[in-house]
Amino acid sequence: MNTTDHAPLIAIAMLAARADGATDSAEQAAVNAVVTRMGSPDVSRLAEQVARGGLRVADLAAKLSDDEARQTAYQGALAICNADGPANAAELAFLEELRDALGITAPVAELHTGAPPAGPLDEFILQQAILTGALEILPDQLANIAILPLQLRMVYQIGQQHGMRLDAAQVKDLLGALGIGVAAQGLESVVMGLVGGLAGGLLGGLGRGAARVATGATISFATTYALGHVADQYYAQGRSLSRADLMALFERFKKEAATIFPQVQNQIQQKAGSLNLQSLMAGLKGI
Repeated sequence: MNTTDHAPLIAIAMLAARADGATDSAEQAAVNAVVTRMGSPDVSRLAEQVARGGLRVADLAAKLSDDEARQTAYQGALAICNADGPANAAELAFLEELRDALGITAPVAELHTGAPPAGPLDEFILQQAILTGALEILPDQLANIAILPLQLRMVYQIGQQHGMRLDAAQVKDLLGALGIGVAAQGLESVVMGLVGGLAGGLLGGLGRGAARVATGATISFATTYALGHVADQYYAQGRSLSRADLMALFERFKKEAATIFPQVQNQIQQKAGSLNLQSLMAGLKGI
């Protein structure tokens, strides 16, 4: 990816934010994060072109220089479309158009050979798990403070998708039933024995003890992934699952996450390299 990719990447991000006809504060913050990463001094002309409908997805995609830029464009658009909750019909249509223009034949989240394409909630949960894993490997030791609020917001948004009207206490009750925090601590001794060989490849020369940081990334990824899928089933079934059922599902999805983690290590590292922690924390205010 080179500097000529910056303008089309920013324009695609702006189009993603407007895909459903409105840009809310969370989507705008996500676009601002893209602009900051690109280091663009002036985006007013791009914004004007987007506002008047003067830019087409296919034309912008054709300007991207390589596969890295195309993957960055799709992942950025995906994050923006999910910034205010799981993508709606208009946003999903935009993402499909973008995938076609970029030559990406299946969602990034389709990780299992022969598996059907992931649904919007599957994709959303995976991206949230990647995000929390990335927070663990940031050099800023305060970054992991954002993990629990992100998990709470994810559960709330999943509940909304199932037509649930939730308050913060109800969301926290579900996390409490799963022992979030305690469960993560219990995983550490197991994961530490497995992750040492992964740490060097995942983290290179980052400080804080590569194996321990990789452990944190693995645990946060697995916990968030499992939590999201448990919440999906819990709310899909009208909150009728018992605590025993919830815990069984949680364990099952943590094991599934462990098989997926090696396939998304590079995405986690790339996400950590592109995160704007200040913007992310600002978007979590009030949770």
